[in-house]
Amino acid sequence: MARKNKNKIFENIEVIDAGARGKSVAKAPDGRIIFLPNAIPGDIVDIQTFKQRKTYYEGKAISFKSYSDKRATPVCEHFETCGGCKWQHMKYEHQLYYKEKEVINNLTRIGHLELPKATPILAAKEQYFYRNKMEFSFSNSRWLSYEEINTKEQIDNKNALGFHIAGMWDKILDINKCHLQEDPSNAIRNEIKSFAIAHDLSFFNPREQSGLLRTMMLRIASTGEIMLVIQFFKEDNTKRLLLLNYIAEKFPEITSLQYIINQKANDTIYDQEVVLFKGRDHIFETMEGLQFKINAKSFYQTNSVQAYELYKTTRNLAGLTGKEIVYDLYTGTGTIAQFIAKNAKKVVGIESVPEAIADAKENAKNNEIKNVDFFVGDMAKVFTDQFIFENGKPDVIITDPPRDGMHKNVVAQLLKIEADSIVYVSCNSATQARDLAILNEKYKIISTQAVDMFPQTHHVENVVLLKKR
Repeated sequence: MARKNKNKIFENIEVIDAGARGKSVAKAPDGRIIFLPNAIPGDIVDIQTFKQRKTYYEGKAISFKSYSDKRATPVCEHFETCGGCKWQHMKYEHQLYYKEKEVINNLTRIGHLELPKATPILAAKEQYFYRNKMEFSFSNSRWLSYEEINTKEQIDNKNALGFHIAGMWDKILDINKCHLQEDPSNAIRNEIKSFAIAHDLSFFNPREQSGLLRTMMLRIASTGEIMLVIQFFKEDNTKRLLLLNYIAEKFPEITSLQYIINQKANDTIYDQEVVLFKGRDHIFETMEGLQFKINAKSFYQTNSVQAYELYKTTRNLAGLTGKEIVYDLYTGTGTIAQFIAKNAKKVVGIESVPEAIADAKENAKNNEIKNVDFFVGDMAKVFTDQFIFENGKPDVIITDPPRDGMHKNVVAQLLKIEADSIVYVSCNSATQARDLAILNEKYKIISTQAVDMFPQTHHVENVVLLKKR
């Protein structure tokens, strides 16, 4: 028996909101919500649905009857196909509005929390070319446009160096110009691609697990230092040297040129040997006179300018006087811990990634910071009564967990410790709301501050100050 097609078309529907994951929201005549990827609030559209659930549809605008006054003209030729900057078609002031709205909605609807008047979201100074780290993938089977697919002409060059198409692990969109990272990012990427094609250096095929060139990672620090890491799928000494020598000669401004030979099924580099080809194996970021050493595997906030604003917000909310013991949970490479150290009696950082803690200790030593201690281990297992007994009861706790939020054991320990203040930094206000709802038993929200780290996307950081009731 043939399955009934449940796809529907709704005409003249007004888009009323922007929701989670960058999708906009409309309402169907039957009262159900419709999530759309290609419209913004204020648009009047015809919608075709492709997924139907009990309380919502997922669909796409197939015709625009009128355009919203919130619209902007996208600057990037790859907009919509790329998917990396989903909100380029929305004016920046409206992006900020919907980001702040989502944070408040999550805290009040998911967490059922009583909020003070929110401090206005902190806008980014630069709306483009703000990322200090980009990762691009090579592919010999690039994403083809519908026009290319339908053409009768043979397409000989299918090599690409760019980004994964959303939801398609084996398809890469070839990028001419990306507006996320400052020059010479585009020049380096395009030159490498042209040289590789001209000299018959094969591009990777993830399905067949074949080809030479796999990925490239490019870091450009606020100091102007540049790190380039080329990932090869296999060792070919002649071709590898040909490419790396050319890059070194063409771009002498590169501070750190490194490579990896990775024959695994996936591209992750954290279990791979990174080999230095030219320069040094690290670059430096600076912030208020502090110097942070960044290697190929280091984590550092990808927007250097806004990271400074985020850390200042965190430090201000912590309200340190120089007498406090501060715990920095999920400390990463210890940037926040070192940034606040001069305002605290002692800072204790905890992180699960050994390499990150090694970086943190080295950076603290180089910065001559002596009142910071770093510990490595699973947060839920390290953050125990014994640990607190050995390192001192914290007066202030700063926590900056991953997107999944804090482990329930960590939240339980926070309630048990009863520090005077908690500053909760989050890149996911939904899981932040979940955790805050539990902490609400003993803590009151004093202030909440959203910080825009990623313009042209729906992503937003949020910082909340809690005080013991």
